[in-house]
Order: sequence, then structure tokens, then C-alpha cells
Amino acid sequence: MSDITAKASKIKLLLMDVDGVLTDGKLYNVPGPGGGIFETKAFDSQDGIALQWLSWYGIESGVISGRVSPATEERCRQCGCAHIYQGYLEKVPVLEEILAKTGIAPEETAYVGDDLVDVVLFRRVGLSIAVGNARPEVKCAADYVTSADGGRGAVREVCEMLMKAQGIWDKLLARYEVNG
Repeated sequence: MSDITAKASKIKLLLMDVDGVLTDGKLYNVPGPGGGIFETKAFDSQDGIALQWLSWYGIESGVISGRVSPATEERCRQCGCAHIYQGYLEKVPVLEEILAKTGIAPEETAYVGDDLVDVVLFRRVGLSIAVGNARPEVKCAADYVTSADGGRGAVREVCEMLMKAQGIWDKLLARYEVNG
């Protein structure tokens, strides 16, 4: 675990997949008022507040998703995500664009994924993380596997790990008058 803590202590950017990471992977097709169908999904509230905390302490976050969803756009806005890229199954060019735009080094970047398309990014970042219910091949490729499943607190777990490794967690607890 000390290797993971050392890697986590350097992270300035947390990137994630959406479906299966920020959500449990289920997509809900709901009838709209005009008779059409729209897609929605459920997000974990504790993941959201933890992403906001990261932004308070200078750690950027963002998503790279293969699907395009207004629900994702809105949720990322609510959580303070600085980078929102949707409709990209080929994620390496997006990662390269984000790193070039921010000046953040690959070793200062963490990525959370759950499926095969995410492994290629694992090889290009400083800390690769699979959610608890990720595909077995993805778990094998990751530096760290969360105990929580995607959409059920996995991102919160990652955010807490980063904050603890960087000495931020105790400051956050003090802010809310919580005894650690």
C-alpha cells in the first residue's frame, strides 16, 4: 500500500470513465413528454461531494466517456469537474489533450475505469484504479482496486485516498469539526 500512497501523493488530476464508475452502469430509457425517449442514469451523492472537495484543494477532475449524456454533463458541472469529454471510445487522444492543456504530467494523473477500453489509459497515467465491480482483466491491469463498486462510492473512496495521501483529509475533517 505504501507504493499506492506514494503515487497518490503526487496526483493533481483525477480522470474517470462515467458508466460503471460514476454510475453503476445501468442506463434508464424514460419516455419524454413529446413521446420520445431520453436516457438518464443515477449518480452517487457521496462521490459528488468528494469531487467538490478535491477541487477546493487544487486537484482537478474530469471524465472521458464513450457515451454522450446530458445527465453526465449536468452531474459533472455540479461536481466541479474541469474536464468533460463525451462520445470518445478512443480515449488516449483526449488524455493527451487534457495533459497538454493543463501542463499536468502523466505521473501526476490518476484514472478510474471499469472496462477494457480503460486499460489503455491505465498504461499512461501515474495511478490506475479499477472499481470493485470492474472486469477481471481491468482489475489485473490496475494499480489499485476499490472495495466499493462503481456508482456505489468507488469515486468517494478514491477521493479520500488521494486526500489522505496528500495530507488534506485532516484539514477537511477539521473544517467540518469531525474528530479523526
